[in-house]
Amino acid sequence: MHARRKSVFIVLLLAMFLATVSAASAAAERKTHSVVLGAARKVPYSKAGDPSGAAAGEDTLKIRALLVDGVLKEWTTGDAHDVTDRSFVVRRVIRLNDALPTDKPQEKPGSNLASHWVWQRGPWLLVDRANGHVTALHLPDYDPGVSQVTWFRDYAAYCGVTATGKSLYAVVAQLAVRKPVLAKKLAAFDAGSSTGPACALPDWQREPLRISFHPTGKDAVSYDFIPGSAALVEDSGDEDETPAPAPAK
Repeated sequence: MHARRKSVFIVLLLAMFLATVSAASAAAERKTHSVVLGAARKVPYSKAGDPSGAAAGEDTLKIRALLVDGVLKEWTTGDAHDVTDRSFVVRRVIRLNDALPTDKPQEKPGSNLASHWVWQRGPWLLVDRANGHVTALHLPDYDPGVSQVTWFRDYAAYCGVTATGKSLYAVVAQLAVRKPVLAKKLAAFDAGSSTGPACALPDWQREPLRISFHPTGKDAVSYDFIPGSAALVEDSGDEDETPAPAPAK
């Protein structure tokens, strides 16, 4: 009898030990991620490399590396905006190969010959600090060469260009919502005749909450705005989580 109790006790101890090891292993797999924006540095930049995105006379662009767990994920430019306590948005900058098929490659990596690489301002990125996910945002009617975004909560306000490229719109888009919450025509648009920015940065104002747009050569246009609930879903990123059973039919 005594031997049997002793065996049961040993089995229970072994089960508790295995459960502890399993929990520790699972915790190790769900490690916290390091998400960092590196130090700013300047790179050559001009209208020759980014015809629609660069301002006249602009010759340098400040960029920062987006590092996840010490690995370079993207290059970014401008200030980041915290959407929640774990997610933020920041604008991507693209390094584009500008070489023609007839151009000769560089002889050496450190050569003074033209490298045929240019920088262009790109789309916005949504970055989750908890799981390290980086997602490119597809904002409605967003044009990298025209749209200057001002953020408030999870709302992006900017001047957008329709798919035909002929109309300039005042747009307010909410993250994770496909259709804009505000879309009002500001003016006709002709990219070929444009010599400067189509709009200045929009302005958010409190009490009452209002958004103002500033199309070039026209009076400012303001709209009262009533924000709704956030639609952004921040996943845990834990792949070992047991899925919920499907409902019975």
